[in-house]
Amino acid sequence: MADTVSFTVPSSHGPRTVTLAYRRVGSGAPLLLLHGIGHHRQAWDPVVGLLAAERDVIAVDLPGFGESPALPEGLAHDLATTNAALAALCETLELDRPHVAGNSLGGLLALELGREKLVRSVTALSPAGFWSPVERRYAFGLLTAMRQAARSMPLPMIERLSRSATGRSVLTSSIYARPARRSPEAVVAETLALARAEGFTETLRAGASVQFTDDVPGLPVTVAWGTRDRILVRRQGVRAKQIIPRARLVRLPGCGHVPMNDDPALVARVILDGSR
Repeated sequence: MADTVSFTVPSSHGPRTVTLAYRRVGSGAPLLLLHGIGHHRQAWDPVVGLLAAERDVIAVDLPGFGESPALPEGLAHDLATTNAALAALCETLELDRPHVAGNSLGGLLALELGREKLVRSVTALSPAGFWSPVERRYAFGLLTAMRQAARSMPLPMIERLSRSATGRSVLTSSIYARPARRSPEAVVAETLALARAEGFTETLRAGASVQFTDDVPGLPVTVAWGTRDRILVRRQGVRAKQIIPRARLVRLPGCGHVPMNDDPALVARVILDGSR
């Protein structure tokens, strides 16, 4: 079960109350975990136990995803607003400049938090925002197709597919290089999370104008990319290194777009090394 926290975020129409769901476990320096578009905090489950041995881990459902409701009227599901909500979350939970790790959209958010000096270190796994226009259109088209497929399938079909390795591949091979490793229960839950994500359309629309072009000076940054990423191809990692020249660029052999499931030990080691 998730905990929830509510706080106010300013808008042009006055303060708005935002509620986010999160799970907190472990001890040590705080580490904030941010998932990708259409996913939920459980994307981090394969590595949470490994990370919690050394860190106070806070895995968050982003606004409009998982158990977090969509942002209220007057707040856009864009980068600036989401990062303002995450900054308010850290203040409310008394997290003084936590380390942050993010995947895909979460990686982009993590880099923005780093650029604003709100965190101690950044680990970005296949972060969004380093695409060419063609690569962005390809990624958005694939994400939209995944969403439509998830919404079109009745629950009994999803449950039936999840019971076999072949079925789990049908449902999740776009994000995992090793989909058979994911449990049937997790595959059902994340397919439903994608289908029901209130913030998906607005978040994707806001991302159409996003391009990460600024350095993140003054703190440790790790950028890691799976060699089998089918959504954000790995040459985008080279662009990230050019834009953030002091970043540590790490190759994740045999991993897909959401690498935490494909190689938990490697991903946990990369995050812990990046946050030391």
